Amino acid sequence: MTAFDELMAFQRETSALGQIAGRLGWDQETVMPRGASPQRAEEMAAIEAVLHARRSDPRVAEWLDQAAPQDEVGKAQLREIRRAYDRAVKVPADLATAIARTTSAAQGTWAQARADEDVSAFLPVLEEVVSLKRQEGEVLAQGGDVYDAMVEDYEPCTTGAQIAAIFDEMRPRLVALRAAVLERPEPAALTGSFDELTQMQLTQKLAVAFGYDLNNGRVDKAVHPFSSGSGLDVRITTRTSETDPFNCFYSTIHEVGHAAYEQGIDRDYLLTPLGRGVSMGVHESQSRIYENQLGRSRAFTGWLFDQMKDAFGDFGIADADAFYATVNRVHNGYIRTEADEVQYNLHIMLRFDLERALMAGDLQVSELEAAWNDRFKADFGYAVDKPSNGCLQDVHWSVGLFGYFPTYSLGNVYAGCLYQALRGAVPELDEQLAEGDTTGATAWLREHVQQHGGLYAPREIIQRASGVEPGPEPLLDYLEQKFSGLYGL
Repeated sequence: MTAFDELMAFQRETSALGQIAGRLGWDQETVMPRGASPQRAEEMAAIEAVLHARRSDPRVAEWLDQAAPQDEVGKAQLREIRRAYDRAVKVPADLATAIARTTSAAQGTWAQARADEDVSAFLPVLEEVVSLKRQEGEVLAQGGDVYDAMVEDYEPCTTGAQIAAIFDEMRPRLVALRAAVLERPEPAALTGSFDELTQMQLTQKLAVAFGYDLNNGRVDKAVHPFSSGSGLDVRITTRTSETDPFNCFYSTIHEVGHAAYEQGIDRDYLLTPLGRGVSMGVHESQSRIYENQLGRSRAFTGWLFDQMKDAFGDFGIADADAFYATVNRVHNGYIRTEADEVQYNLHIMLRFDLERALMAGDLQVSELEAAWNDRFKADFGYAVDKPSNGCLQDVHWSVGLFGYFPTYSLGNVYAGCLYQALRGAVPELDEQLAEGDTTGATAWLREHVQQHGGLYAPREIIQRASGVEPGPEPLLDYLEQKFSGLYGL
């Protein structure tokens, strides 16, 4: 075997162990007994110790020096392995293990604190998580910006300053659009009771309609919807509310976007660095375009209206046009995952600024709830009513995902670029979506984005697919056109 062959064989074993760790995480959020949390924390710490040892194994450096890839794919594999190795060797093994143990335990603490509306019960463990992640960021940054080192895990070659500049460009047009929309009469909200078992039956149908392969996946319920796995085992979760089936349906479509990306990657890349999404921003571009530009379109909501009538009978919405307005209703709300397209990115900007301040040490964990509430009141004009609608609503910080939040809005930006290109490439898109047929859109996305996995850098894959340099203008144009039509602006 050549050095390249030996390196790739070693990497496939490491990736397989990483998939096992991911399956433990899926189990913890879906079916694990509540009392198992302390043991699961030790299990996660143990497997992280093994993974860290492999990722920082000195033989990797030797193989990288000796490997001679023969093609573009081989060069990309080495690029990703070297990037991961250079990061892994900077992090002490005991720190990596401590982070895995603490975040596994913190997840359970967060879930209980959220259920109890008790911020004080969560803050001590969050303090530990923030401290450990700061330490990690400091060793990764090596004198540079700690938050930039965090972002690198989720969106390579992107800095906090670059993200802030994009957000500064987006905010004025978003705020102006929101102000104009909120001056108009609000469409009717969905009311009534919707059987949760029936929701799950329809959500399975939606998952399949968007191309989710249930032979290599499954749909379960969790407190916070998520997608897990890659290759031949890609799982998603959703959640149900008896009074809000949209939460279930659009969480499912969103997570199917993530899952379809992983299922669509070239199988030759299985269990290699290229066999997963290249960044969370690109990942979010898939979930957001599935959920919003496709799933909330006038064409697709017409089909969904008929599906809901078949499933629930008369549910109080007169016709498909009224249903489209209800699905896209711009309204006050606290929850990021339930936010309309106009306001969603403002929720992300809040989290971005707060977590950046936490990593810089400018904001203390003890001050987080007050800082969140003050910022929310300033941005949205009304007060947070309870912690589960405020700083306890998201799982991300409990599991140490600092630097993850801005990728949601980067994904929206990327989705805007992709959708502009998709409309030109598939002129019959609306006719297809009106029949519940997403294959024209999903096949285009699979060909131009998903199949490549990690072959190209994040911004490069978006530029190659869309033909434009990624930027927020296509997204903002789409939002203004859509909501001006909906609200008669």
